[in-house]
Amino acid sequence: MRTLSVVRKTVMASVLAIVVIARVADVHAQAPLIGGLGGPVGYGTACLSPNDDGSSNAISIAGSFPSGLRFFSMTHTQMYVNTNGNITFAGPVSVFTPNPFPVASQPMIAPYWADVDIRPDGPGGFLGLEPCGGYGSSTGSPGNAACQNPSENGVWWFFEPGRMIVTWHRVGYYACHLDRRMNFQLILTSAPDCGVSGDFDVEFRYNQCEWETGDASGGTGGFGGVQAQAGFDAGDNTNYVAIMGSRMAGIASRLCTMSNVGVPGIWRFQIRGGTVMCPDAGMVCSTGMQGICGEGRMQCVGSGTMCVPVTGPQPSACNGLDNDCNGTIDTGPCPAGQVCDGAQCVAMCVEGGCFAGQSCSAQGTCIDTACVGVTCPAGQRCRGGTCMGACSGVVCPAGQVCRNGSCVDPCLGQTCDAYTVCEGGVCVPRCPCRACTATQTCQASGHCVDTSCATITCPSGQTCVAGACVDACTGVACPSGQVCMAGQCVPDPGATDAGSDASTTVEPGIVDGGGWMRSDASGDIGGEVTTGDARRDSGRSGTNNAGCACRAASGRSRSGSAAWVFALATALVTFERRRRAIGSSGRRARPFGRLDDR
Repeated sequence: MRTLSVVRKTVMASVLAIVVIARVADVHAQAPLIGGLGGPVGYGTACLSPNDDGSSNAISIAGSFPSGLRFFSMTHTQMYVNTNGNITFAGPVSVFTPNPFPVASQPMIAPYWADVDIRPDGPGGFLGLEPCGGYGSSTGSPGNAACQNPSENGVWWFFEPGRMIVTWHRVGYYACHLDRRMNFQLILTSAPDCGVSGDFDVEFRYNQCEWETGDASGGTGGFGGVQAQAGFDAGDNTNYVAIMGSRMAGIASRLCTMSNVGVPGIWRFQIRGGTVMCPDAGMVCSTGMQGICGEGRMQCVGSGTMCVPVTGPQPSACNGLDNDCNGTIDTGPCPAGQVCDGAQCVAMCVEGGCFAGQSCSAQGTCIDTACVGVTCPAGQRCRGGTCMGACSGVVCPAGQVCRNGSCVDPCLGQTCDAYTVCEGGVCVPRCPCRACTATQTCQASGHCVDTSCATITCPSGQTCVAGACVDACTGVACPSGQVCMAGQCVPDPGATDAGSDASTTVEPGIVDGGGWMRSDASGDIGGEVTTGDARRDSGRSGTNNAGCACRAASGRSRSGSAAWVFALATALVTFERRRRAIGSSGRRARPFGRLDDR
């Protein structure tokens, strides 16, 4: 016997039957369904017996998904197949008129939540309280022994390791109408190599879309009233994703003729860490926050998307960024006796220990004398008394970017999980989960590299370009006062000019927009300056031993004990300066290694 809600749905249909309702055109034969799965019609050997608003018993999914399915905040090990076009995890659902997402306490994946009726067509009892034609019951069966009329109008499911397919095969709508059909599938596939345990992919596949509403949901002839809904519900009354047009006229036609992957009738989604990755998910966006918190990726929330920071606030560091997201460039901390100069810690200078034409600033760095007292806007540095882009004209070695007048490894200090790799300072999915271009090859490290360089290992100080090993400093234009050695920009040990912007300071300032300190070719905020050859390996790691920026002055003469003390002091500064640049082993610092060498 049906409940009072069932009586109510039939009475509502009687009242609304006199209303003239516009119908959308029937849509046939879009995406083919996956068959060959066994059973009488090729969609599996388990099905629901003829029923209205019924469900399967609890079905264990351990055989297909040993780690369960991570869906929003819960990991599920069992599920229920519901007649009305959805599966649920907390228990069976018999609701026939789709409630607008979100729905509390009922995690659901719904390729087509509507009033499906899989009873055979025939005369019904009073107000539809008796099964049409006297067949079946309102409770489904997880087995196939009771399955009747197997050629069509049924709900079937199939499990295999790593995959589950549920098929609503040419199903009709309430009450026992078979004049119009819906033919669609839900496919869940495990994604262990592209995410954390419990991650999976979802596909909705629509082959035949002819009705949208059951009689008791306000419909007449399959249309009008409250139309079907498709999407995902976390069951927490907050998080959900609904395909655009759900519960609106035309949803059937939309699902069959449109797509989010370019194939009519096919809609694909990724569930990563429990979150539904909608079509726009993963796209770069600006959060409107300051510093490193400004760069975000789109995530699905509700019926739309929101920009979520890639990185939250981090401890302050000397890397040319606003790591704590407070709106000012960080200036440390640095070891004792050192000071943050641009994006690296250098030894503090002493008065008289800078080049001719330079002065030791109050911050302990050597700057152009003409720049004393000059305050530049954020992202610029003073050269010869004029403010200009800190990275103007700089072309960093492969795998490095220019930040605040220094070439640094953007992945240094970045920690990615087992399923992502760092590229350009951001953790991105490993290949093959992230497709490489037609001219690239996916390496075991998870990085895409030029196919011409995939099998080439270059000696230290060289990098592969177009299949050949070349000097890693080829094409590099280091910041003023630095030279490229073994693939790194290091202070020039023989420089005597007074224009070393590598030893000038950048006054802290508010970071605009996303907050990352970037500069384009003209030195303006807008993009980090990287290597001039995009084909080079962008995933390098190592320690930047660029050394300090202060040097002993040359060509100066002093007399008496003061001159001797000064000479000793400058010699010590020079020794320490060069020792840091060369390294305690007496050799130049080795070039950055590839990420897969870490």
